[in-house]
Amino acid sequence: MLKVGFTQAELAEAVNSYLRSVGHEGTVSDRTIRNWLTGKTRWPHPRQREALGAVFGCTAEDLGFAPPAGRHSPTTPPEQPVRRRDFLTATTGTAAVAVPLAASRPTSVGTSDVIRLRSGLDALMALDDSRGGDEGLERAALAGAAEAVEMQKRSASQRVRQRLFSVAADYTATAAWSAIDARQPDRAQQHLDRALYLAGMAKDSIVALRVWNSYAMLAHQRSLHTQAMDAGYAAQTTAITRRDPLFASLAHARTAVGHSNLGDRQAALRSLGCAREAMGKASPDDPRPSWVDFYGPAELTAITAIVQDRIGDSVEAEAASHKALSSIPTQFRRNRALATTRLALAQLHQRDIDQACATASTVFELMTGSPIPGRMRSLLGDYYRDLITLAPNATVAREWGDRYRFEWSRA
Repeated sequence: MLKVGFTQAELAEAVNSYLRSVGHEGTVSDRTIRNWLTGKTRWPHPRQREALGAVFGCTAEDLGFAPPAGRHSPTTPPEQPVRRRDFLTATTGTAAVAVPLAASRPTSVGTSDVIRLRSGLDALMALDDSRGGDEGLERAALAGAAEAVEMQKRSASQRVRQRLFSVAADYTATAAWSAIDARQPDRAQQHLDRALYLAGMAKDSIVALRVWNSYAMLAHQRSLHTQAMDAGYAAQTTAITRRDPLFASLAHARTAVGHSNLGDRQAALRSLGCAREAMGKASPDDPRPSWVDFYGPAELTAITAIVQDRIGDSVEAEAASHKALSSIPTQFRRNRALATTRLALAQLHQRDIDQACATASTVFELMTGSPIPGRMRSLLGDYYRDLITLAPNATVAREWGDRYRFEWSRA
């Protein structure tokens, strides 16, 4: 309930909505929910267990319920019939992206519809974590946003309308992020402008922070470093940074990158210190949206490596990159590959040519089976330009250049 943001009344509404959709009377009340939460009711009615499975996508046992002692309980699987869900599939290369869409069009919209739409965001973010952004993921995210906006035309409470705007903003921000990762700046700008509008309609400071974070990254891609700084400061002023130190840490870290790009060493280090201080206050167990799962101590260390290399502390940047790679979770394959490229750059800037080329070559192995996203291709291009500048005649540099061109043409 905390993760989804349900009150007791809203959970009762969602369960009753499901019960009515399958032909049963919706009789769950606030009191029913309180009995579940306090443990007074330890094993709900079978229909209620089925409804909870459909609402939360897990079994009653997963939610903490237990059957009476000595009684065998058939596990009720999360509800997945075709009558409840259709899937819009956008395919690119060898991967498919699935976003759940409504199978029918009832006259009203409730909290359960919002949950169903949000579940598609988690699937998209898992794909992004593994392979990075591409046009297929971008199209799927825009389809999810369009569905959320379309639902605004139906009867709904004001609270549900705001949540629909929030979901639409999150999907649109996901599309924008995919375009940034694919280095499609014009499309990314268009999506970010739309996402910021939707976040304002939703009064959702978490999505607003996400959008400003992406604005900062887009401005960096365009070498508009002052604009990147402005976006970082805007992220710091969102309401969520006062409630959750993890988001404050992310905003400070993004600002630190901006300072380093402008060559302001002291300001960059000061912002990194603020990011580390806020991270130390953040609880890893607080419920947060899936898009921010990438950010934690390991990612902050990876960002620290970027800042240190840009302000000329390549030895410290190499150490930070090694530390980050030892702790970035394996499912974040794209981020591990980016951190590996940063490690190679730090080694290269220390004139350790052989080691740098060996490190940079492992990026291709890390991304085996997936196209290399545009942002990573660009970073590898930066590495190659620095390589031929520092060691134009080295054999290992020529060999790495041949590998780079081969991988570029294959991707």
